[in-house]
Amino acid sequence: MNVGDERTQSVWMNHGGPANRPPLKAEVETDIVIVGAGIVGLSIAYELAQAGRRVVVLDRGRPGLGQSARTTGHLAWQLDDYYHVLRRERGDADAQAYHQRVAAAIDRIEEIARTENIDCDFARVDGYLFAASENGPAELVEEERACRELGIAGVRFVDRAPVPGRDTGRALLWPGQARFHVLKYLDGLAQAIERLGGRIYGDTAVCGPSEDENGATIKLENGITLRASQTVMAANAALGDLPIQTKMEPYRAYAIAGPVPKGSVEDALVWDTLDNYHYVRIQPEADHDVLIVGGEDHRLGEEDDGEARLEALERWTREHYPMFKRRSHGWSGMVLEPVDLLPFSGLAHGKKRIYLHTGDSGEGLTNGVLGALLIRDLIVYGGTPDQAMFAPTRVTLQAAGDLAANLGHAVANFAEYLTPGGKSGVDELRPGEAALVRHGLKKVAAFRDGDGRLHLRSATCTHLGCIVHWNGLERAWDCPCHGSQFAPDGTVLSGPATAPLPEVEA
Repeated sequence: MNVGDERTQSVWMNHGGPANRPPLKAEVETDIVIVGAGIVGLSIAYELAQAGRRVVVLDRGRPGLGQSARTTGHLAWQLDDYYHVLRRERGDADAQAYHQRVAAAIDRIEEIARTENIDCDFARVDGYLFAASENGPAELVEEERACRELGIAGVRFVDRAPVPGRDTGRALLWPGQARFHVLKYLDGLAQAIERLGGRIYGDTAVCGPSEDENGATIKLENGITLRASQTVMAANAALGDLPIQTKMEPYRAYAIAGPVPKGSVEDALVWDTLDNYHYVRIQPEADHDVLIVGGEDHRLGEEDDGEARLEALERWTREHYPMFKRRSHGWSGMVLEPVDLLPFSGLAHGKKRIYLHTGDSGEGLTNGVLGALLIRDLIVYGGTPDQAMFAPTRVTLQAAGDLAANLGHAVANFAEYLTPGGKSGVDELRPGEAALVRHGLKKVAAFRDGDGRLHLRSATCTHLGCIVHWNGLERAWDCPCHGSQFAPDGTVLSGPATAPLPEVEA
């Protein structure tokens, strides 16, 4: 199982994505083991297979149906945290290098789609950023100046963004962005990997990696142990690297989709300047277009109002796009926000053979391919000039406040061990309801399914011991500290946890 088994389904899942692959049931010889079969894992596998490496890709569920399938399919070198913030926090050199890397990632997706004949609806489109608050116009001015001074070509003011229901006023235009159908792309990528000799296995959970002077060892939940020269942790939350978890904050993001008349909305990417910003694109279909809108983010586990957030997205969409009449899909996904703005790609802490990529923020698809190309360079060529700025081991003084706040969230969570449960007992639970209940000195994650059957699991996350919170929209238990997610029966849907929530006797 993985997050493809959550309650909601994204608009991309209509296609289905890569066909499921059988689980790995015996040891295999390989050069590199890659854990995670989303945009990061499959992109790394493709690059390394192209370079002549033998690769094995493992996913705890169906390949492609992890967090990559829960995005909106934006491909952008526009930075949602803003280049003027990045240059202030990290300096001009890092801001310029990041732009070059993320632009190259989009170019690489376009190139692979063309050379591998992947029909994934890839198209280059313009992007527009418009002001949605009193501070928005000033932010636009500062961002345009930063891009101009950094030498980022083409970013300029236009009279308005193409939002039919609102006069946005002046907006920033970002040329050469892109959009695609993420699962069609991953399907084609998986097939290309296998043509190159790579092997992909689904329903194969990993317990964790280790290394010695002879190579890397990967232990599987089914008892099999694999040996390889190197391994890459490419799942959304990297396994086997505890320090990296303190450098990220988990957020839940929401998206909706629905039909609009063909050609009624410009084929473009659109963002506003709210803190929890909205982002918009279309997906062309034969006789209509699908409008896709995301936003309404919040820190993971702090709210359980997912349906209300989808409804808020619908209201915003109708106000800004009057031709949008109904929601056909609504879903959520998890985003890991790095404390210092850039993703983490490279060797894990204290390791020489274990690589990881994580912390993609709101630019998950483009940052994921950025990481794949960087890790390819590290493994195949031995290094790259800009590797330090993306290194998981990096420490930036500018991020000290955010790091302290992140640790504070974890400390506050541990205080929940002392608080009463949300219900006085499990007898209060109706079918479809869940709650944390006190069971002696412990807290229990209790859920009653539609048949009235009670599921009782320890509420203690098996990663680092935080108390999980119920996610009613997805019918899953979320860990607010580091982003692990569990099904009602305790099965791990998403790491960094690798062990299920233990069953509790009634």
